[in-house]
Amino acid sequence: MSSTHGPRPLRWVKSTYSGGEGGQCIEWAPEHAAATGDFLVRDSKDPNGPHLTLTREGFTGLVEFAKRHG
Repeated sequence: MSSTHGPRPLRWVKSTYSGGEGGQCIEWAPEHAAATGDFLVRDSKDPNGPHLTLTREGFTGLVEFAKRHG
């Protein structure tokens, strides 16, 4: 028996390192990362625009950069 439902839409979460004024906000899809190992990152101001696909190492580097330069 197969399901007639398509893939579930991604749940995007705003980064805790995003700017509080709403101008510099990025979002990521944690469930997608847990399921696939691909870390998706996008600009929250353009939810229908492109996104980056990062490895775990690339995502860790992005977080470390945000911590240092946040």
